[in-house]
Amino acid sequence: MKTVIFACVHNAGRSQMAAAFFNALADPSKERAISAGTEPGTRVHPEVLEVMREVGIDLSNAQPQKLTEELARNADLLITMGCGEKCPYVPGLRRDDWPLRDPKGLRIEQVREIRNEVKQRIENLLQQESGS
Repeated sequence: MKTVIFACVHNAGRSQMAAAFFNALADPSKERAISAGTEPGTRVHPEVLEVMREVGIDLSNAQPQKLTEELARNADLLITMGCGEKCPYVPGLRRDDWPLRDPKGLRIEQVREIRNEVKQRIENLLQQESGS
């Protein structure tokens, strides 16, 4: 089973959206995603819950968690979203960075734009991974 970690600072927005889309679109028998943050917040941002609900994904039970070296060690790919040098370095772990805006406190239209960009990036990633 292949594991992808999506990481941002608070694990309350971008990384939660990315992991949710990945798990909704990927083959669960082959790959899965988890999300984490370098300084996890207490909950997923309300505006993120709202825009994800609009596309049929319920994140109300999602809980921000800390990105640890142990968590990253079991992954095949780490995709960071704005945590920069705060993200742990794990030797041998493939890494990519998606420069996405933090949705916290933005107007709902802006959060929708971020959500749509996250979904597009997930679709592209899954196509690359499958070799299509």
